[in-house]
Amino acid sequence: MNVDLFDFELPEELIAQTPLAERTASRLLMLNKQSGAIEHGAFIDLSSKLHAGDVLVLNDTRVIPARLLGMKQDTGAKIELLLLKQLEDDRWEVLAKPAKRMKIGTVVDFGDNGSGEPLLRATVEEEGEMGARIVRFSYEGIFNELLDQLGEMPLPPYIKERLDEKERYQTVYSKHEGSAAAPTAGLHFTEAFLAELEAKGVELAYITLHVGLGTFRPMSSETVEEHEMHAEYYEISEETAKILQRARDEERRIIAVGTTSARTLETIGQRFGDEPLQSCNGWTSIFIYPGYTFQLVSGLLTNFHLPKSTLVMLVSALAGREHIMQAYEEAIGKKYRFFSFGDAMFIY
Repeated sequence: MNVDLFDFELPEELIAQTPLAERTASRLLMLNKQSGAIEHGAFIDLSSKLHAGDVLVLNDTRVIPARLLGMKQDTGAKIELLLLKQLEDDRWEVLAKPAKRMKIGTVVDFGDNGSGEPLLRATVEEEGEMGARIVRFSYEGIFNELLDQLGEMPLPPYIKERLDEKERYQTVYSKHEGSAAAPTAGLHFTEAFLAELEAKGVELAYITLHVGLGTFRPMSSETVEEHEMHAEYYEISEETAKILQRARDEERRIIAVGTTSARTLETIGQRFGDEPLQSCNGWTSIFIYPGYTFQLVSGLLTNFHLPKSTLVMLVSALAGREHIMQAYEEAIGKKYRFFSFGDAMFIY
C-alpha cells in the first residue's frame, strides 16, 4: 500500500498555532464510519453522540518539559535536546539538534549553578538514526525539579508561536509524567464537561501511554507496510481492565479519546485476545493501518492529522480511507483548524 494514498493538500494557514481561550470552544466534525455521513458542529455536540453505557477511554499521561537548550562543553555551540524516553537511571533516549555535532563522548551543559558549573550535564553514549542519541545525565539534586527549572514544553515543530500558559498543553486529567508530546484529542475536555458526560451515564476509564519518538518521526518508506513504529510505554490499571471487560461482555461501545488511547486499547486487545482483560504494562509498537481488525475500539475522538502520517492511516483503518479523505476534504473546505491545537473529529 503506497504512502501517497494518504496524502492531501493542506493550506498552511489551517495549522492551529495557539489554543482557543476555552477548551470546549473548538469545532467538531462527526463521521459515521459505516455510511460516511458527515455532520458539522461544536465540540460540546459530542454529548449528543455519546450514550449511557458508553465507555470513554482517556490517556492520563502528563507531558514533561522535555526540550532542553544547552551548549557544547568544548565549543560553546548551541545544542537542543528533546527527551523521548527514560531507559534506566539517568540514561535517556533523546532527539538532538543539530545531531551531526553530537558524536559519542560529546558533553552538553545546561544552566548555571551560580559558580560557573552547570546544573545539568549530558554525555552522549550512543548514536541512533534520524537524530536519536542515548545520553547520560549527571547533576546534583532531583532530576524532575531541574527539568522543571531548565526545560520547555516540547511543542511540535509546526507550531511557531510561543505557548504562554504551559497547562494548555496538558489535559485537565493529566497525571503520570513521561510524555514528549500531549495526547492532543484530550485537550478539548474540561472537568465540567467530563462531569456532564458522567451524569449522562457515560463511563470514564483511564489508561497511560507515554508519547515518544513515533510522534516526531516522519514516514521514511514508500510503502505503508515497510514503516516501523517506535515503542512507547503503556499501563492499564485493574480498575480500567474491569471496566473494559464489562463493556466488552455487555457489547457496549468503547470509545478512545485520541490515537494514543486507541493504540493502547488495541495493544491489550491483541495481548489478551478472548481471555479476560487484566491490569498490565509494557511497550507497544503497534501500527494500525487499513486492513486492521479492531479488537476493542468502536469509536474514536481525534484531531486532524498530518498528510501521509501514521495517524491518518489509523483513522483510515477505523472509518475507511475514502470516508476519511472525504471528511478531510470537507474539513479543509470549511477551514477547520488542524493538528495539536486544532479542531476535533468524532468517528462513530
